[in-house]
Amino acid sequence: MTLPLAIGVSGASGMVYAVRLLKYLLRGGHTVELVASKGAQAVWREEGLGVLPASPEPQAAFWREQCQETGGQLRCHNWADLGATLASGSYRTQGMIVIPCSMGTVAKIAAGLSTDLLERAADVHLKEGRPLVVVPRETPFSVIHLRNLLALAEAGVRVVPAIPAWYHRPQTIEDLVDFVVARVLDQLGMDVGAMGRWRESER
Repeated sequence: MTLPLAIGVSGASGMVYAVRLLKYLLRGGHTVELVASKGAQAVWREEGLGVLPASPEPQAAFWREQCQETGGQLRCHNWADLGATLASGSYRTQGMIVIPCSMGTVAKIAAGLSTDLLERAADVHLKEGRPLVVVPRETPFSVIHLRNLLALAEAGVRVVPAIPAWYHRPQTIEDLVDFVVARVLDQLGMDVGAMGRWRESER
């Protein structure tokens, strides 16, 4: 049985990254356990994407509407529910991705703080030695940001900044987003066909 993949969505700009990631995972028939922070709900409104519901079932319907996918399995959790499955190390997953990841969330994970379910789930993945990927979306980075990211990297976290490339000749914003999504999933050994590979046509 394939284990679920945990997805954390924090209050950083760039919610499109989370939507595209979820789209490819559900299209591929994967099981996703998703938790969006309280800050993420505010960013949704600021980016003109509507109101993200707080309760799990309406939130799952909202995410599916955003990514236009009916496949896979999607279970959503309230950010304040520290009794959820993701809060326990006994609940196994194949890894966790925090996308986009605010620098406040980076700091709390690096310090071992668990003030909500997203941070607790990330802490669980660290203590259990499971794959954890963070996708910081901030610029410029301060010295404090860099130190916190270094602390995470030293703890085994994969840091994949939301920095797209242009060698694949993107034609749309989605092409740029998909490049980052593909690089994120590469860290977990997953290929969902989000983008072509470097010089793939020559092989």
